[in-house]
Amino acid sequence: MNAAEQARSIEFASKIAAAVSLFKTRFPDLRADLKPWAGDPETQDLIDPESIDIGFHFPGVSRSFHCRSLLVQIRFHREIETEPPRVIGLEVAGFDHHGQQWQLSTIGTWHYEGEAVPETPLSQALKDCCRQVLELFNRSC
Repeated sequence: MNAAEQARSIEFASKIAAAVSLFKTRFPDLRADLKPWAGDPETQDLIDPESIDIGFHFPGVSRSFHCRSLLVQIRFHREIETEPPRVIGLEVAGFDHHGQQWQLSTIGTWHYEGEAVPETPLSQALKDCCRQVLELFNRSC
């Protein structure tokens, strides 16, 4: 779900802002998009309500990342409806004008998959950023 729609409390809005800041600090060329999903009914049917989705865009195609945009999905799981959700992982995908080029899931092996994955050491920097986001959200969520 769009990050802008998930910012329903001061605490959650602060964590979303901190996550954006973590990515922008590590990769200063990125421009954040808190509403990466369109509002049409077909798109809305595909959106996971248990995620925070943030788009990031480079000023052009990033040769090191082999993409133009990143989609970051912070995935949640709620054991009991009355308890706060727990972050179970992040899904990050790189896109260009041909579509998705690669993906990274922190649920499981933390390996990149796809046509052209980010170059080292950027690939490791992205993983480090994902770890920091996981720590940020699991402190008190």
